Amino acid sequence: MNTELMEALTILEKEKNISKDVMLDAIENSLLSACKNHFGTAENIKVIMDRETCDYSVYAEKEVVEEVMDPALEISLEDAEKLDSALQVGDVAQVPVHSKEFGRIATQNAKNLILQKIREEERKVVFDQYFEKEKDIVTGIVQRYVGKNISINLGRADAMLTENEQVKGEVFKPTERIKLYVVEVKNTPKGPKILVSRTHPELVKRLFEAEVAEVKDGTVEIKSIAREAGSRTKMAVWSNDPNVDPVGACVGMNGARVNAVVNELRGEKIDIINWDENPALLIENALSPAKVISVMADPEEKMASVIVPDYQLSLAIGKEGQNARLAARLTGYKIDIKSETQAIESGELPENYMEQMGMMGEEGYTGDFEGEYLEDEAYGEDEYEDNSYDDEDEYEEHFEDGEDADEIEFAETDGES
Repeated sequence: MNTELMEALTILEKEKNISKDVMLDAIENSLLSACKNHFGTAENIKVIMDRETCDYSVYAEKEVVEEVMDPALEISLEDAEKLDSALQVGDVAQVPVHSKEFGRIATQNAKNLILQKIREEERKVVFDQYFEKEKDIVTGIVQRYVGKNISINLGRADAMLTENEQVKGEVFKPTERIKLYVVEVKNTPKGPKILVSRTHPELVKRLFEAEVAEVKDGTVEIKSIAREAGSRTKMAVWSNDPNVDPVGACVGMNGARVNAVVNELRGEKIDIINWDENPALLIENALSPAKVISVMADPEEKMASVIVPDYQLSLAIGKEGQNARLAARLTGYKIDIKSETQAIESGELPENYMEQMGMMGEEGYTGDFEGEYLEDEAYGEDEYEDNSYDDEDEYEEHFEDGEDADEIEFAETDGES
């Protein structure tokens, strides 16, 4: 048994996860390469290796002739009889080749071939390791800033967090641990190239899978996500178990689960709403925390007309249109939002609508479809936040100065989230 070679291969297999069979193949190829450098050819060279004991032998097959013309391929009858007295002219003799006789150049080439194979296998092992984590989250350690990009150490490989994949306003310190979404892993001659992101909507989904057991086991499904990284995320959830409240499961006791995700995202707001197959109800939920009077949705055209109370218009639209924009991305519908007054002027609501509201009470009116208002909350860093506005001054602050609250249409910008 070749004990030294066996121990070396065992260490490689343990530390670098390179299999013995791969290395034994590399050794065979290196011996053939050394023979080619030493003899000028390797066509008649045979390497016999025992995979169990790591013992190996190298033979040169030479034809027995009376007069030798090519020493690399032929052997004299006299020399052949020294190896085997039964050999005759025309037979093929197996001449042992001793690797110790190889020259310096042949030995160096064989060594380089083995080292190159080890490096290739290392890169392949690392690529396979991180390729399995593609479309998943990993924990990385911030190393340094390279221009506007950030070098992240992922363990056995480094990744580059580019400027486009960074959340505006986030600043990291060296040695800081952060969660990243692996967008893509490419295999290159210099090793795996790993593209990671802090802005991808799937990062939020994976963080909830890590925090919420019901999401991980499939009881609660995250149907859709719309995100403006660093500011706000809307997420629609659905429960496959009627006894499990999907929103409550994601929020957790006293908001513990959602706050853990918010903290990882450095205070990004998260709205969790109920998914509904009825597009009108889904749009109503998506515009939460604003209350909606009526929703008329056209599934074929993917357009919806929404009417909200006058005092809820700015809340439905959101700061710089963010709430309506995220709702459009979440649902896949173009959403046209109007106030009660605008709807009456355009004829979408009856002229005596205000009188009906005075008699019925605002909470009793549900417009063009049956159902109750769903008041899903937006979650902040530390607590459940109620984003309803109680007075005129507070809701007017939700608009930028000089912005008119006339009819505004928000188009879906990038399809499904």
